[in-house]
Formats: sequence, C-alpha cells, structure tokens
Amino acid sequence: MGSTVISKDSGTYEDGSRYEMVVTEVPQSDDYPEGIKYRFQYMAEDGRTLLRFDNFPDHPGVDRHHYHTSGGVYDDIEYTGSKDHIRKFYERMDTLRSGDQP
Repeated sequence: MGSTVISKDSGTYEDGSRYEMVVTEVPQSDDYPEGIKYRFQYMAEDGRTLLRFDNFPDHPGVDRHHYHTSGGVYDDIEYTGSKDHIRKFYERMDTLRSGDQP
C-alpha cells in the first residue's frame, strides 16, 4: 500500500514569503500511527523557516506532532485531526504575518 496526497496548498505573498502544505495518507505504522504524514511550511523569501508544522518522527526531544520557528523546535501543539491542524497553521501564519508573536 502506497501513499496518497489528500490535501495540498501553496501560495506566495507580495513580500516574497511563501507557504507550502501537504497532507498525505500513509499506511499506519509506529512512525505514523494516525496514518497521516504532514508538512506545513511558511518561509521567508530567502527560504528561511518562519513556521513549520510536521510529524516527522525523528526529532529528538519533541513529541511526534511539533512545530518549528526561526527560534527552534517546540512540541506544545496538539494534533486533533488534519483539518483542525491546517486551521491552526493558517492562524499562526496569519499572526506572524501581522507582526504578532504566535
């Protein structure tokens, strides 16, 4: 059994910053117990990460569902499903774009 992209979005803003979002259905495993693999990234024009949500299972010291900012990797984010996670990402990205802290 392979993987299937179930959601994908991307865009570029006038300031050159951009975002890419991919949610893929994968076989359930120890690495992906929900059967979902995702990566949502908001980056500066130069490619520097401003915000990234992902569930890559090999980041030491953080939970499976975690996020990255330009300041580090954090695990204080709850995963309650892909639609809710997408909404959280857009909200945090919008907060960053408005100049506030997430």
